[in-house]
Amino acid sequence: MGKVVILGVFVADTSYRADRMPRMGETILGNSFALGPGGKGSNQAVACARVGAETHMISKLGQDDFGKLALETWAEAGVTPHVDEVADSYTGAAYIFVEEATGDNAIIIAPGAAALIEPADIEARADLIGSGDVFVTQLEQPMPAALCGLKVAREAGVTTILNPAPAAELPEGMLALCDYVTPNETECEALTGVKVESEADAARAAEALGALGVKTPIITMGARGVYLYGHGLVPAMTAGEVVETTGAGDAFNGGFAAALAEGCDALRAVQIGCATAGVSVTRAGTAPSMPTRAEVDALLAAQT
Repeated sequence: MGKVVILGVFVADTSYRADRMPRMGETILGNSFALGPGGKGSNQAVACARVGAETHMISKLGQDDFGKLALETWAEAGVTPHVDEVADSYTGAAYIFVEEATGDNAIIIAPGAAALIEPADIEARADLIGSGDVFVTQLEQPMPAALCGLKVAREAGVTTILNPAPAAELPEGMLALCDYVTPNETECEALTGVKVESEADAARAAEALGALGVKTPIITMGARGVYLYGHGLVPAMTAGEVVETTGAGDAFNGGFAAALAEGCDALRAVQIGCATAGVSVTRAGTAPSMPTRAEVDALLAAQT
């Protein structure tokens, strides 16, 4: 069992399913509503723990019911929290629209207390980060905190993963701190200027990321699979009918990080990440959709 430390955000997902997105000023009737745990960092931590890694989560929460939901979610998944509870803020929340026919989604996130994470909070947990095999962060918490986490991990010799989501302009030199970077097509275009619509496009974008200092760029391409620099396109996997794609990227990143931490090479880790995502999309929700290692292994055995 490897050890993964994740810096990120928890938000309570408020998920609305409808036939289409309402136009501005319009009200439509939805088909269903669900409240559940979410946030990229939290989702990745849940996926990572369920795939089998010793998983630690660094974040901030409010002292409210959504904060309790975060702690309950992590306890159930086996994630160890390292959080500050902020009395005068709130735990984050997300609005998620899901198109009924396709499972595609659009999301608005209000990170709440997690928006207060500072480099000092990361430096206070430098020993924790340095004790891990893999460090993972995203861009939902403030950029200076993510940058500090990558620096602390790199100085300690810990493998670093940046999931650059949501897309944002990065400080100079940030990508050079990353052993792996895992954007989707949209995020990759924001980083490189290369529009990713094919494997050849992904190869050009990965070369551009490599030139910016990333050791091994990885580009997630939805139903087509995942482009791994130095290898090519790794096919997507699916365990059945697609219900919802909301947490697929987080499932991939969590499974990928867990696999790296246990000593897998990059290709095998990408395959494990793809299998983790492939099971997750057959279920509604984000954190609740994350599979167990047994489910991941069963899909791998069937499709690799």
